[in-house]
Amino acid sequence: MPSASILGGIAGPDLSRAERDFFRDADPWGFILFGRNVETPDRLRRLTADLREAVGRDAPVLIDQEGGRVQRMRAPHWTDWPAPLDQAGRGERAVWLHHHLLAQELRAVGIDADCAPVLDIARPETHPFLRNRCLGADAATVTRLGRAAADAMLAAGVLPVIKHMPGHGRAQVDSHKDLPVVEASLADLEAGDFAPFRALSDLPMAMTAHIRFTAIDQAPATASAPVVALIRERIGFDGLLMSDDIGMQALSGSLAERAAASIAAGCDLVLSCNETLPQMEAIVAAAGPMTPRAEDRGRAALALRRAPADRDIAGLRAELAALGGLAA
Repeated sequence: MPSASILGGIAGPDLSRAERDFFRDADPWGFILFGRNVETPDRLRRLTADLREAVGRDAPVLIDQEGGRVQRMRAPHWTDWPAPLDQAGRGERAVWLHHHLLAQELRAVGIDADCAPVLDIARPETHPFLRNRCLGADAATVTRLGRAAADAMLAAGVLPVIKHMPGHGRAQVDSHKDLPVVEASLADLEAGDFAPFRALSDLPMAMTAHIRFTAIDQAPATASAPVVALIRERIGFDGLLMSDDIGMQALSGSLAERAAASIAAGCDLVLSCNETLPQMEAIVAAAGPMTPRAEDRGRAALALRRAPADRDIAGLRAELAALGGLAA
Protein backbone atom coordinates (compact mmCIF):
# COMPACT_ATOMS: atom_id res chain seq x y z
CA MET A 1 0.00 0.00 0.00
CA PRO A 2 1.24 3.53 -0.72
CA SER A 3 2.14 5.74 2.20
CA ALA A 4 -0.21 8.55 3.20
CA SER A 5 0.49 11.84 1.43
CA ILE A 6 1.55 13.54 4.65
CA LEU A 7 4.55 14.57 6.70
CA GLY A 8 3.36 14.51 10.32
CA GLY A 9 4.47 16.11 13.55
CA ILE A 10 4.24 14.99 17.17
CA ALA A 11 3.45 16.74 20.43
CA GLY A 12 6.61 16.36 22.52
CA PRO A 13 10.11 14.91 22.92
CA ASP A 14 8.85 11.31 23.15
CA LEU A 15 6.52 9.32 20.92
CA SER A 16 3.33 8.56 22.83
CA ARG A 17 1.51 5.24 22.54
CA ALA A 18 -1.41 6.97 20.82
CA GLU A 19 0.91 8.62 18.31
CA ARG A 20 2.70 5.34 17.68
CA ASP A 21 -0.60 3.58 17.00
CA PHE A 22 -1.78 6.39 14.73
CA PHE A 23 1.39 6.44 12.65
CA ARG A 24 1.46 2.66 12.38
CA ASP A 25 -2.03 2.74 10.85
CA ALA A 26 -1.73 5.97 8.84
CA ASP A 27 1.77 5.25 7.51
CA PRO A 28 2.85 8.84 6.70
CA TRP A 29 5.66 9.19 4.16
CA GLY A 30 7.78 10.91 6.79
CA PHE A 31 7.92 13.14 9.85
CA ILE A 32 8.68 16.77 10.75
CA LEU A 33 10.24 17.84 14.06
CA PHE A 34 10.09 21.15 15.95
CA GLY A 35 11.68 22.70 19.02
CA ARG A 36 9.09 21.02 21.25
CA ASN A 37 10.50 17.65 20.17
CA VAL A 38 14.13 18.52 20.93
CA GLU A 39 15.78 18.07 24.35
CA THR A 40 19.03 16.08 24.59
CA PRO A 41 20.93 14.29 21.82
CA ASP A 42 20.19 10.85 23.30
CA ARG A 43 16.48 11.59 23.64
CA LEU A 44 16.27 13.01 20.11
CA ARG A 45 18.15 10.03 18.70
CA ARG A 46 15.69 7.71 20.44
CA LEU A 47 12.75 9.68 19.06
CA THR A 48 13.90 9.45 15.45
CA ALA A 49 14.42 5.71 15.88
CA ASP A 50 10.97 5.31 17.45
CA LEU A 51 9.30 7.19 14.59
CA ARG A 52 10.88 4.89 12.05
CA GLU A 53 10.00 1.83 14.09
CA ALA A 54 6.37 2.97 14.20
CA VAL A 55 6.07 2.77 10.40
CA GLY A 56 8.43 -0.17 10.00
CA ARG A 57 10.82 1.44 7.53
CA ASP A 58 13.61 3.98 7.20
CA ALA A 59 11.22 6.91 6.80
CA PRO A 60 12.70 10.40 6.37
CA VAL A 61 12.74 12.70 9.39
CA LEU A 62 12.77 16.41 8.55
CA ILE A 63 13.44 19.56 10.55
CA ASP A 64 13.74 23.31 9.93
CA GLN A 65 17.36 24.10 10.76
CA GLU A 66 18.47 27.16 8.81
CA GLY A 67 20.26 29.38 11.32
CA GLY A 68 19.24 32.64 12.94
CA ARG A 69 15.63 32.63 14.11
CA VAL A 70 14.78 29.37 12.37
CA GLN A 71 16.65 26.57 14.11
CA ARG A 72 14.96 23.94 16.25
CA MET A 73 18.18 22.50 17.73
CA ARG A 74 20.17 25.00 19.80
CA ALA A 75 22.85 25.35 22.46
CA PRO A 76 23.96 23.87 24.77
CA HIS A 77 23.77 20.59 22.85
CA TRP A 78 24.04 21.99 19.32
CA THR A 79 25.47 25.01 17.55
CA ASP A 80 23.61 28.32 17.45
CA TRP A 81 24.08 29.26 13.80
CA PRO A 82 24.05 32.79 12.32
CA ALA A 83 21.20 33.74 10.00
CA PRO A 84 21.78 32.59 6.41
CA LEU A 85 21.89 36.13 5.02
CA ASP A 86 24.61 37.04 7.53
CA GLN A 87 26.58 33.91 6.61
CA ALA A 88 26.13 34.69 2.92
CA GLY A 89 28.00 37.95 3.43
CA ARG A 90 31.08 35.93 4.43
CA GLY A 91 31.23 34.17 1.08
CA GLU A 92 30.55 30.86 -0.59
CA ARG A 93 32.97 28.85 1.53
CA ALA A 94 31.30 30.06 4.74
CA VAL A 95 27.90 29.05 3.36
CA TRP A 96 29.21 25.58 2.47
CA LEU A 97 30.79 25.10 5.89
CA HIS A 98 27.68 26.37 7.70
CA HIS A 99 25.39 23.92 5.95
CA HIS A 100 27.76 20.98 6.04
CA LEU A 101 28.47 21.27 9.76
CA LEU A 102 24.81 21.92 10.50
CA ALA A 103 23.85 18.80 8.55
CA GLN A 104 26.46 16.72 10.38
CA GLU A 105 24.72 17.64 13.64
CA LEU A 106 21.36 16.61 12.20
CA ARG A 107 22.55 13.29 10.84
CA ALA A 108 24.15 12.39 14.20
CA VAL A 109 20.69 12.29 15.82
CA GLY A 110 18.91 10.51 12.98
CA ILE A 111 17.54 13.51 11.05
CA ASP A 112 18.15 13.08 7.35
CA ALA A 113 16.35 15.98 5.65
CA ASP A 114 16.45 19.71 6.33
CA CYS A 115 13.92 22.27 5.10
CA ALA A 116 16.67 24.47 3.68
CA PRO A 117 18.11 26.29 1.83
CA VAL A 118 15.74 29.20 1.27
CA LEU A 119 16.03 30.20 -2.40
CA ASP A 120 13.85 33.28 -2.08
CA ILE A 121 15.43 36.61 -3.03
CA ALA A 122 15.82 39.20 -0.26
CA ARG A 123 14.31 42.46 -1.45
CA PRO A 124 13.80 45.81 0.29
CA GLU A 125 10.13 44.94 0.70
CA THR A 126 10.63 41.35 1.91
CA HIS A 127 8.83 40.81 5.21
CA PRO A 128 11.19 40.58 8.21
CA PHE A 129 9.99 37.05 9.03
CA LEU A 130 11.78 35.90 5.87
CA ARG A 131 14.41 38.43 4.83
CA ASN A 132 17.49 37.29 6.78
CA ARG A 133 16.67 33.66 6.02
CA CYS A 134 17.54 34.32 2.36
CA LEU A 135 20.99 33.92 0.81
CA GLY A 136 21.17 37.10 -1.23
CA ALA A 137 19.47 40.02 -2.90
CA ASP A 138 19.76 38.87 -6.52
CA ALA A 139 19.04 35.67 -8.41
CA ALA A 140 22.65 34.93 -9.35
CA THR A 141 23.91 35.14 -5.76
CA VAL A 142 21.03 33.07 -4.39
CA THR A 143 21.60 30.45 -7.09
CA ARG A 144 25.35 30.20 -6.41
CA LEU A 145 25.05 30.09 -2.63
CA GLY A 146 21.96 27.89 -2.71
CA ARG A 147 23.89 25.30 -4.71
CA ALA A 148 26.76 25.44 -2.22
CA ALA A 149 24.35 24.95 0.68
CA ALA A 150 22.56 22.03 -0.95
CA ASP A 151 25.78 20.29 -1.99
CA ALA A 152 27.15 20.71 1.53
CA MET A 153 24.12 19.05 3.10
CA LEU A 154 24.08 16.20 0.61
CA ALA A 155 27.76 15.53 1.41
CA ALA A 156 26.78 15.19 5.07
CA GLY A 157 24.02 12.69 4.30
CA VAL A 158 21.11 15.13 4.66
CA LEU A 159 18.58 15.85 1.91
CA PRO A 160 17.90 19.55 1.24
CA VAL A 161 14.34 20.81 0.77
CA ILE A 162 14.49 24.01 -1.28
CA LYS A 163 11.87 26.64 -0.45
CA HIS A 164 9.55 28.47 -0.96
CA MET A 165 8.69 27.56 -4.54
CA PRO A 166 8.15 29.43 -6.84
CA GLY A 167 9.43 32.39 -4.75
CA HIS A 168 8.48 34.14 -1.51
CA GLY A 169 10.76 37.18 -1.56
CA ARG A 170 8.17 39.69 -2.78
CA ALA A 171 5.78 38.89 0.07
CA GLN A 172 5.15 41.86 2.34
CA VAL A 173 3.10 40.03 4.96
CA ASP A 174 3.87 36.96 7.07
CA SER A 175 2.18 33.91 5.53
CA HIS A 176 1.92 32.36 8.99
CA LYS A 177 -0.67 35.05 9.72
CA ASP A 178 -2.20 36.15 6.41
CA LEU A 179 -2.13 35.48 2.67
CA PRO A 180 0.55 37.50 0.83
CA VAL A 181 -0.52 38.78 -2.57
CA VAL A 182 2.15 39.38 -5.22
CA GLU A 183 1.12 41.44 -8.24
CA ALA A 184 4.38 41.28 -10.20
CA SER A 185 4.16 40.40 -13.89
CA LEU A 186 4.97 36.91 -15.04
CA ALA A 187 7.96 38.30 -16.95
CA ASP A 188 9.39 39.86 -13.77
CA LEU A 189 8.79 36.68 -11.79
CA GLU A 190 10.46 34.58 -14.49
CA ALA A 191 13.53 36.84 -14.62
CA GLY A 192 14.01 37.04 -10.87
CA ASP A 193 12.06 34.95 -8.37
CA PHE A 194 11.84 31.75 -10.41
CA ALA A 195 15.47 31.77 -11.56
CA PRO A 196 17.16 30.15 -8.50
CA PHE A 197 14.54 27.41 -8.42
CA ARG A 198 15.01 26.75 -12.13
CA ALA A 199 18.78 26.55 -11.71
CA LEU A 200 18.47 24.11 -8.79
CA SER A 201 15.53 22.15 -10.17
CA ASP A 202 17.60 18.96 -10.14
CA LEU A 203 17.46 18.81 -6.34
CA PRO A 204 15.28 16.11 -4.78
CA MET A 205 12.68 17.98 -2.71
CA ALA A 206 10.98 21.36 -2.55
CA MET A 207 8.36 23.20 -0.51
CA THR A 208 5.66 25.49 -1.87
CA ALA A 209 4.88 29.10 -0.94
CA HIS A 210 1.52 30.10 0.50
CA ILE A 211 1.35 33.15 -1.80
CA ARG A 212 -1.20 34.35 -4.35
CA PHE A 213 0.49 35.32 -7.62
CA THR A 214 -2.14 37.38 -9.42
CA ALA A 215 -0.36 37.01 -12.77
CA ILE A 216 -0.94 33.24 -12.58
CA ASP A 217 -3.98 32.39 -10.43
CA GLN A 218 -6.20 33.64 -7.63
CA ALA A 219 -5.50 30.63 -5.38
CA PRO A 220 -2.38 30.44 -3.19
CA ALA A 221 0.48 28.63 -4.91
CA THR A 222 0.12 25.61 -2.61
CA ALA A 223 -3.49 25.10 -3.75
CA SER A 224 -3.09 26.29 -7.34
CA ALA A 225 -2.94 23.79 -10.20
CA PRO A 226 -1.65 26.50 -12.60
CA VAL A 227 1.20 27.40 -10.23
CA VAL A 228 2.15 23.76 -9.66
CA ALA A 229 2.03 23.20 -13.42
CA LEU A 230 4.39 26.18 -13.81
CA ILE A 231 6.72 24.65 -11.20
CA ARG A 232 6.77 21.38 -13.09
CA GLU A 233 6.90 22.68 -16.65
CA ARG A 234 8.50 26.14 -16.75
CA ILE A 235 10.74 25.88 -13.71
CA GLY A 236 11.41 22.23 -14.54
CA PHE A 237 11.20 20.76 -11.03
CA ASP A 238 10.22 17.09 -11.12
CA GLY A 239 11.25 16.22 -7.56
CA LEU A 240 9.07 15.63 -4.52
CA LEU A 241 6.92 18.72 -3.89
CA MET A 242 5.48 19.27 -0.41
CA SER A 243 3.20 22.00 0.81
CA ASP A 244 4.35 24.48 3.38
CA ASP A 245 2.62 23.93 6.74
CA ILE A 246 -1.12 23.72 6.06
CA GLY A 247 -1.83 25.10 9.53
CA MET A 248 -0.61 28.55 8.46
CA GLN A 249 -3.25 31.26 8.21
CA ALA A 250 -2.44 32.14 4.61
CA LEU A 251 -4.67 29.21 3.66
CA SER A 252 -8.43 29.15 4.11
CA GLY A 253 -10.94 26.39 4.79
CA SER A 254 -10.75 23.50 7.20
CA LEU A 255 -7.49 21.60 7.59
CA ALA A 256 -8.98 18.72 5.61
CA GLU A 257 -10.04 21.10 2.84
CA ARG A 258 -6.56 22.64 2.75
CA ALA A 259 -4.98 19.19 2.49
CA ALA A 260 -7.32 18.09 -0.27
CA ALA A 261 -6.76 21.32 -2.21
CA SER A 262 -2.97 20.97 -1.98
CA ILE A 263 -3.02 17.42 -3.33
CA ALA A 264 -5.58 18.30 -6.02
CA ALA A 265 -3.30 21.15 -7.17
CA GLY A 266 -0.45 18.70 -7.70
CA CYS A 267 1.56 18.69 -4.46
CA ASP A 268 2.93 15.25 -3.64
CA LEU A 269 2.76 15.69 0.14
CA VAL A 270 1.00 17.79 2.77
CA LEU A 271 3.04 19.16 5.66
CA SER A 272 1.12 18.96 8.95
CA CYS A 273 3.20 20.47 11.73
CA ASN A 274 1.09 21.31 14.77
CA GLU A 275 -2.14 19.36 14.53
CA THR A 276 -3.74 17.03 17.08
CA LEU A 277 -4.25 13.36 16.29
CA PRO A 278 -7.95 13.83 15.41
CA GLN A 279 -6.98 16.69 13.10
CA MET A 280 -4.27 14.58 11.48
CA GLU A 281 -6.76 11.76 10.98
CA ALA A 282 -8.93 14.14 8.95
CA ILE A 283 -5.89 15.40 7.02
CA VAL A 284 -4.77 11.86 6.18
CA ALA A 285 -8.24 10.98 4.95
CA ALA A 286 -8.45 14.13 2.83
CA ALA A 287 -4.94 13.87 1.38
CA GLY A 288 -5.24 10.18 0.55
CA PRO A 289 -2.41 7.84 -0.40
CA MET A 290 0.55 8.96 -2.45
CA THR A 291 0.07 8.69 -6.18
CA PRO A 292 2.37 6.35 -8.12
CA ARG A 293 4.22 9.39 -9.49
CA ALA A 294 4.64 10.84 -6.01
CA GLU A 295 5.95 7.49 -4.77
CA ASP A 296 8.49 7.45 -7.59
CA ARG A 297 9.64 10.95 -6.67
CA GLY A 298 9.89 9.94 -3.02
CA ARG A 299 12.01 6.89 -3.86
CA ALA A 300 14.28 8.98 -6.07
CA ALA A 301 14.79 11.50 -3.24
CA LEU A 302 15.54 8.86 -0.63
CA ALA A 303 17.99 7.14 -2.97
CA LEU A 304 20.22 10.20 -2.58
CA ARG A 305 20.68 9.62 1.15
CA ARG A 306 24.17 8.45 1.91
CA ALA A 307 26.56 8.12 4.81
CA PRO A 308 28.16 11.43 5.81
CA ALA A 309 31.52 12.14 4.24
CA ASP A 310 34.48 11.43 6.51
CA ARG A 311 35.80 14.91 7.25
CA ASP A 312 37.80 16.70 9.92
CA ILE A 313 34.84 18.32 11.66
CA ALA A 314 36.98 20.16 14.20
CA GLY A 315 39.09 21.55 11.37
CA LEU A 316 36.02 22.68 9.43
CA ARG A 317 34.60 24.40 12.50
CA ALA A 318 37.91 26.19 13.05
CA GLU A 319 37.89 27.32 9.41
CA LEU A 320 34.36 28.69 9.71
CA ALA A 321 35.25 30.45 12.97
CA ALA A 322 38.20 32.08 11.21
CA LEU A 323 35.80 33.39 8.57
CA GLY A 324 33.68 34.93 11.33
CA GLY A 325 30.80 32.49 10.77
CA LEU A 326 31.00 30.65 14.07
CA ALA A 327 31.74 31.68 17.62
CA ALA A 328 35.25 30.49 18.47
